[in-house]
Amino acid sequence: MNQETITTARQIGFFGGSFNPIHNGHIALARSLLEAAGLDEVWFVVSPQNPFKQNSDLLDDAARMAMVTAALEGEPRLKPCGVELTMPRPSYTWHTLCRLRSEHPGLQFTLLIGGDNWERFDRWYHSADILATCRIVVYPRRAQGCGGPIDAGSLPAGVTMADTPLIDISSTEVRRRVAEGLPIDTLVPPAVAAMISKQGWYAANADACRGNRS
Repeated sequence: MNQETITTARQIGFFGGSFNPIHNGHIALARSLLEAAGLDEVWFVVSPQNPFKQNSDLLDDAARMAMVTAALEGEPRLKPCGVELTMPRPSYTWHTLCRLRSEHPGLQFTLLIGGDNWERFDRWYHSADILATCRIVVYPRRAQGCGGPIDAGSLPAGVTMADTPLIDISSTEVRRRVAEGLPIDTLVPPAVAAMISKQGWYAANADACRGNRS
């Protein structure tokens, strides 16, 4: 890949997650990353299951994909992406990146990950290959591990920190509020709130929703 290809290709942010459910914090963060990382678009890559998490209250693929699609209506630079839902499981970012590059050779992908994920990035499947072939932008997360804030000066070549705001909303909090019968209108887009209410999603998961934040 030569420098001309890198500078002229459309820059796409790969923003992966379970989005269980997608919330306003996800969208605000993606908007910030468009500018902070110099991206043309951010793709919300809906994951069937994070290999490092076992979510007993994970909503089915079709429901989460539908919520992401509805949430991004009217956001021309934010796109839903269901590629991982069609791939073998468990879902690994390396496989997804290879698939996306094969299907979209004219695009350049940047991996967007939280500081908590960066702290354990060396455990990711083919982490060295991802580092060697993909630009990575790390954004701050409140729920980082015991190592504290990441030192931007310690990051390897091709990895940068994004100066984005900390959004104190989590999918776990949304699920907990639904399970307890509390409003979520300020936490999720209106279309998502309407879908959750109509379908009764998360309403019976009060105990499960008190687990890890996501």
